[in-house]
Amino acid sequence: MGTGGGQAHAAPPAGGGMEAGVRLSTGVSKWDIREKIWDYMEANNLADFPRPVHHRIPNFKGSHQACHAVRELDMFNRTSEVKVDPDKPLEGVRLVTLQARKTLLVPTPRLRTGLFNKIVPPPGATKEILRICATSQGVKDYSVPIGLDAKVQVDLVVVGSVAVSEKGWRIGKGEGFADMEYAMMVSMGAIREDTPVVTVVHDCQVVDIAEELLDDHDLTVDYILTPTRTIKTGCKRPKPQGIIWHKISYEMLERIPILKNLRYREKQAGKDVILKDEHPDFPNARKPEDSDENAKTGNTKLQTESTLAQVGHCHVGNDSLNTKSETHRALTTVYVGNIPPGTRVSELKSALREFHASPVRLSWQGAQCRAFLDYTDKTTAERVVSSLKGLILRGQTLRVEMAKNQRNKGQVEINGQRNK
Repeated sequence: MGTGGGQAHAAPPAGGGMEAGVRLSTGVSKWDIREKIWDYMEANNLADFPRPVHHRIPNFKGSHQACHAVRELDMFNRTSEVKVDPDKPLEGVRLVTLQARKTLLVPTPRLRTGLFNKIVPPPGATKEILRICATSQGVKDYSVPIGLDAKVQVDLVVVGSVAVSEKGWRIGKGEGFADMEYAMMVSMGAIREDTPVVTVVHDCQVVDIAEELLDDHDLTVDYILTPTRTIKTGCKRPKPQGIIWHKISYEMLERIPILKNLRYREKQAGKDVILKDEHPDFPNARKPEDSDENAKTGNTKLQTESTLAQVGHCHVGNDSLNTKSETHRALTTVYVGNIPPGTRVSELKSALREFHASPVRLSWQGAQCRAFLDYTDKTTAERVVSSLKGLILRGQTLRVEMAKNQRNKGQVEINGQRNK
């Protein structure tokens, strides 16, 4: 299918193997194209582990051969930092990147705990260890998280695809993570406008795609690597210029904690961060000022801070915490350090509300540039730590982590040091 109508099919790879390719009728949707590709790869035994490939970025026979072609691209040899998606068919690109001693960045699965992990092979890693580092297990075992405030400059982006056209139009598996990751990198300043984007697919995944199917958040590609050829798309369609907040829902904001952090930063910078649910055209649109109240269900709201704040220490929380029954409840404590001198407790409270992270009690120690946040359970506290990673107040990145030893008679131990 092309913009001119009629039928289209993928060009068969050199040397045969497909006589007809994937045939697409006019008027198909993105989902129709995905189903056609998945069905064709399974029916013709082109798919490789894990199978079935439906609802995945499909792995295929010959993927490593296609991946190794990245070494022939001039821009790969000039790069120092490469971002490669964690999909199975891109394993070969991750390996080649590590073998070339380049910095390999891999997005965290489903963006649950941040944006990037940096793969750090052990000193003197053998070829076999590098192969392990390139796998999904290696990403878990040999990676360190990269915060939003890290100075990252990605020179090359490699993404997986379900379908792609020779013009550079791309269709993923339908969850939008590659598009979102790219938009986040733009917001972070981690990529330039001319940073090339490469995808690796089987020849049968190269099909005609109508441009009308693309939205302004869809990522396009500059190079397509298959087992038989390298395609330079010459794509001129603009790539996403950042996060399009009016397409982000509250549900997505809760599912991807790092989005909250980026939204807070962009709001502080004066950018329009109105969400889809807040947009006037959205049915039953919610007011921006109502969002915090609705999102805080299950969290006790912060009360006015005690006058003890004037002397550098205060406990801010619900009066019910002072009852005998509540004092025996096991709370989980989060440590917040590196707070800039002169910061008011109200500034921290405001940031916590922005991230829907209001504790049941806040112990403010402004003179020591730290605070302790108490939550009702460990799960909530861990979610808060994830959400607040990279949080900046007054131009300074806060240190947010679980208190190593939880509160015991007013004491908390952080990294082996006991604070009273």
